[in-house]
Amino acid sequence: MLKAFYQSLFFTTRFYALLGSTAMLFVLAYFFPSLYIVAELIVTLLLFLLVLDIFFLFVAGKNPLVVTRTLAGRFSNGDNNDINIKLVNNYRFPVTVVILEELPVQFQIRDFRKKVQLKAGEESAVHYTLRPVERGEYHFGKTNTFVRSLLGLSQRYIAAENETMVKVYPSFLQLRNYEFYSFSGRLQEMGVHKQRVTGHSLEFDHIKEYVRGDDVRMLNWKATARRGTLMVNNYVEEKSQQVYCVIDKGRAMKMPFEGLSLLDYAINASLIFSNIALQKGDKTGLVTLAAQQVDVLPSSGKKTQMNLIIEKLYAQETQWQESDYEKLSITLRSVFSQRSLLILFTNFESMTALQRQLPYLRRLAKYHLLLVVFFENTELKKVTKDHVHTVEQIYRQVIAQKFAYEKKLMVRELTKYGILSLLTPPEQLTLNVINKYLELKARALI
Repeated sequence: MLKAFYQSLFFTTRFYALLGSTAMLFVLAYFFPSLYIVAELIVTLLLFLLVLDIFFLFVAGKNPLVVTRTLAGRFSNGDNNDINIKLVNNYRFPVTVVILEELPVQFQIRDFRKKVQLKAGEESAVHYTLRPVERGEYHFGKTNTFVRSLLGLSQRYIAAENETMVKVYPSFLQLRNYEFYSFSGRLQEMGVHKQRVTGHSLEFDHIKEYVRGDDVRMLNWKATARRGTLMVNNYVEEKSQQVYCVIDKGRAMKMPFEGLSLLDYAINASLIFSNIALQKGDKTGLVTLAAQQVDVLPSSGKKTQMNLIIEKLYAQETQWQESDYEKLSITLRSVFSQRSLLILFTNFESMTALQRQLPYLRRLAKYHLLLVVFFENTELKKVTKDHVHTVEQIYRQVIAQKFAYEKKLMVRELTKYGILSLLTPPEQLTLNVINKYLELKARALI
């Protein structure tokens, strides 16, 4: 009991300030003896108030302050996740509570401090958000609290035994937002453009009576002769097409933008895109490439496919080696027997890097519809627009313009060999990929 009391008792800055002031009075009493009695009275009063303060703080039952932390079972990577701390004051007097949270080491936050005023018997909640930028396990420690009374001379340390571990998954919060807007028909508000179908697919749906505005080229003359009224064929978009997100986990995807690596941007976009493709009736799958290792999650149109994709994406990590695209082309050629849409998330920083992989990309495009998605360096783009004055600044701007121009040359080089490409800023990756997919569906390329 004495050990627990000693470990939970702390003195405040106010107490040390008052104690220091009385010490100064004793020093002055050496020169002015009349102040000695005043100093003694002040010390006696200070010690009495200190004992009284400690008595009120520690003689108050087993649970004078109840602390509860509430958070989701899993966090969404790259998004703000809510955490709530509920405080219940069981003291019979108002208290001041200082909260010190033991946050996961991934956040590198060592100065978390919240101060709350609570009346007698009052309940209160402290809300804050955390934005993880890495997937994996995040361990929360204790919620440490220091309780002070109105006197504020001492404080009682109370630690809530609420250690917990939270897994950070790819951005399922963005996935829910896209599902909500898709369900309510408001995807255009998020930047997803409705594509006008330029032709007709070959998947027949049904025959219906002609109404004004129908395409007369779709008239079914045999059905018209039998019914004695104009009948037209109705077609729908082809469904059950195989769509794969191919994620390069090489060293080029380790580059960070706004805290997230390019791999995390690709993972979040793949998750949301896969859900959109499933809603469009296609079969989605996943391919990951790291060095000479190629992992394939077969495509499927079942509802459980999204759970498999989430669990598969959760454990992906970038590698410091360069990816083997020859191994990728050989593996996909042997595994995929049907022509599929391959959306390759990678990054090329120079024409030399693209030229090394171009023969294997051409081989993939020969048997599949290949869309190469790589990233625009937004930091370099800012440099190209800066106003420069010195020779050094001019040199940096010219180099940045050279790199930006090479990105455009890469798009032209891929187009020359019939390979689709998408150059996009990391923060707009998801929207641009979805719009490109809808464009390909509208053009009946898949």
